[in-house]
Amino acid sequence: MTAATEIAFENTFVRDLDGLYLPWQAAPAPDARLVLLNESLAGELGLDPAQLRTPEGVALLTGTTVPDSATTVAQAYAGHQFGNYSPRLGDGRALLVGELVTPDGARRDLHLKGSGRTPFARGGDGRAPLGPMLREYVISEAMHALGVPSTRSLAVVATGEPVLRDRGPEPGAVLARTAASHLRVGTFQFAAATGEVDVLRRLAEYAIARHHPQASSPLELYRAVIAVQAGLVARWMQIGFVHGVMNTDNMTISGETIDYGPCAFLDAHDPATWYSSIDSGGRYAYGNQPGIAQWNLARLGESLLGLFADSQEEAVRLATEELAGFADAYLAARDRGYLAKIGVGTPELLADLFAVIEDQKPDHTLFFRRLSEAARGDAGPVRALLSDPAALDPWLESWRAAGPDADAMDRVNPVYVPRNHLVEEALGAAVEGDLEPVQWLLQVLADPFTERAGYERYAQPAGPDSPPFTTFCGT
Repeated sequence: MTAATEIAFENTFVRDLDGLYLPWQAAPAPDARLVLLNESLAGELGLDPAQLRTPEGVALLTGTTVPDSATTVAQAYAGHQFGNYSPRLGDGRALLVGELVTPDGARRDLHLKGSGRTPFARGGDGRAPLGPMLREYVISEAMHALGVPSTRSLAVVATGEPVLRDRGPEPGAVLARTAASHLRVGTFQFAAATGEVDVLRRLAEYAIARHHPQASSPLELYRAVIAVQAGLVARWMQIGFVHGVMNTDNMTISGETIDYGPCAFLDAHDPATWYSSIDSGGRYAYGNQPGIAQWNLARLGESLLGLFADSQEEAVRLATEELAGFADAYLAARDRGYLAKIGVGTPELLADLFAVIEDQKPDHTLFFRRLSEAARGDAGPVRALLSDPAALDPWLESWRAAGPDADAMDRVNPVYVPRNHLVEEALGAAVEGDLEPVQWLLQVLADPFTERAGYERYAQPAGPDSPPFTTFCGT
């Protein structure tokens, strides 16, 4: 059994991308205590859960003691935050430990969030409260179970040190997460801003080799990122996920969902819904997400212009042509997913369906799950979700005539998603020392498509008298 201090990390990011990181060390965790460990993920990574539970393992998960094979660095990136450009963001409270090559040959970053101030901290304390780190653990694992590309959470460790936030002192914690990489649109923005074409070219070559080996040029890399992001955002829309902070530094090159800060899931299907306390104008509302994704990808194209062609005019033409393909790629992915959700292959049904649910605003998750009951002959449960049940009847008639496959629908329409009120309830209990609600929630969300007796409350939205739900970044 290999000790945690002998885990073999690789460091291709550090080796190949000098200038895009700063070597740094984690801050001490005076009384580190393992709160959650994702044993199944540990196994997939080729790690021994028993070793991660030892003092050495916990020290690795906080970054305070790392193997000789690891090189901890704070990654540099820029980004547009709520539309405003910041030239120097970077990992202000996080460290990349290194890369694990899994038993099946995949390369995964191990990244620590809440590990202390770095030179990119921008006045922050570099710490993270326990509640938001547990939120990222719960939501990212739920997204994985729902089949959405995502970073994943390996562990949450309480540091034993309080952090001060607007709501007062909160327990501090570190989240250990994994990702195909942490390359972002903002990474390319930072590289482009250096003015050194070699830095940008090395980054593009690295991204191609690591994520899109089918691409033979920077332009083909751009095309590949557009495609994976179109598919990712389509999946978000299908499950009613609201990211909440779609800044360019929160959009990956790999096509994984990253940074679960003020995220949430729809109850009522309303495109204007947003939950984040820091998004006062609703820039990142549910219905805006596809357009914001395209806007972010335009910023990626701008960063790559110097690699597309010698002529600025020609480079802009090529980038514009590629970006124009986003809308078609997104709509195709959206429609494929929604046709699976309604169990038919009749695209003509979708426009009328969207019109009805945007007008009637039924619970998003329950609506699509209950459609399978209508496919089996009982439309009562789905009609009951609408304020005007008759509004759905013409569509139901056309849809039934197309022969929906109810069993296939049940395989793609979840019963359980991270209901906002249940997540908040579980996190509140965990911060007070009771982890049982979080553990129950994780168990339910690990198998979201199988309806189980006794778990009815996990499938229901908050009651009509519940106060408006708001999420907070936790920074």
